[in-house]
Amino acid sequence: MTELDKTIRGNADAAVGTAKAAAPKRRPRKKTPRAASPAAECEKAETPAATAQGDATTGGTAVPKPEEGAPGEGIVAEVLESIGGLGEELMETAGRVRSHSFVNIAGNLLSAARDLLTLDYYGRRLGELSLKDRSGEVDEFGLDERYWAKIQPLYEFLFYKYWRVALKGLANVPVKGRAILVANHAGTFAFDGVMLRVAVQNEHTAKRDVRFLVEDFIYHLPFAGTFMNRIGGVRACQENAERLLERGTAIATFPEGIQGVGKLFHDRYKLQRFGRGGVTKLAIRTKSPIVPVAIIGNEEIYPLLGKITRFAEPFGVPYIPLTPTFPWLGPLGLVPAPVKWAIHFGRPIDYSKYPVDSADDTVLVNKLTENLRARIQQMVVELLGERRSLFRG
Repeated sequence: MTELDKTIRGNADAAVGTAKAAAPKRRPRKKTPRAASPAAECEKAETPAATAQGDATTGGTAVPKPEEGAPGEGIVAEVLESIGGLGEELMETAGRVRSHSFVNIAGNLLSAARDLLTLDYYGRRLGELSLKDRSGEVDEFGLDERYWAKIQPLYEFLFYKYWRVALKGLANVPVKGRAILVANHAGTFAFDGVMLRVAVQNEHTAKRDVRFLVEDFIYHLPFAGTFMNRIGGVRACQENAERLLERGTAIATFPEGIQGVGKLFHDRYKLQRFGRGGVTKLAIRTKSPIVPVAIIGNEEIYPLLGKITRFAEPFGVPYIPLTPTFPWLGPLGLVPAPVKWAIHFGRPIDYSKYPVDSADDTVLVNKLTENLRARIQQMVVELLGERRSLFRG
């Protein structure tokens, strides 16, 4: 062995000793692994002497260093770092929550619950969704001809196929000009206004339109009032009715109002008081004929067995109906019974002979109103006498 070889061997042994001294002590195992050769230990050592000798023996080419740490050690570090960041975010969020008092948090929760109970949120969402079906123009009362054309087949199915409505005296409706159709009202979820519109629009010789007046409470619901306007309904008030009649439109009104819709099943077809004579005053002031209308079948599609008023206020309705199917069957309880309907249009009553100022005569108005109610009641009784079966007419 030459002097140069001895020098290289000595330097290598010194490097190995230094590396062993720097390495941490490990627990001895039963089986000691085979010691690495001096050449391998030289490659692991990172002393300047070993590097220099390696360059000399390999012709100046540096030996590549292996990556430090075990495989996957970097992934573990990233996970720990992410968990640490998440913890900081959680602590920051908790700090923000602690900055609010319990009263504020509870108030926000109660406000959200109140919005859900009053259905405001659902009303806004349904309103947003319904905008895509709206036509560019509607009339001053909200009628959307495009929307009505889409939903009209549903009501025509109910009219012709489901309730199989029989008409009588339809020719008594004037061919043109103003007219007031006055009918009995019932059904809990009333369909009679739309059925009158379909009857006159489809079956009358003049194919004329009828705008039906809708009770005020409907407009306290999130979307029902807007829906009624879009299919031809108009909010019931003297001003709206007069504006329609001045345009020569035929209107349908139900003087029983909510009392008629809320009649219990054992009181069906017993007409309630016609309010304060508003329909008679309207006819006198506008010189419009009144066409009395009797409807049977509408008071049996939802047999009203009872009413709950205690919990109705949050929903904006006068009562929650109890029928043989609702609310016991959930949404299925809203399906009306397939009872056969009949509609009788009576001879028009002319009020043009009364001067306009007679609309302020309470005694006269009450007398004319009661006579009108009695006439419609008699027509209802006659239709019931002609009916052979509830479902077959």
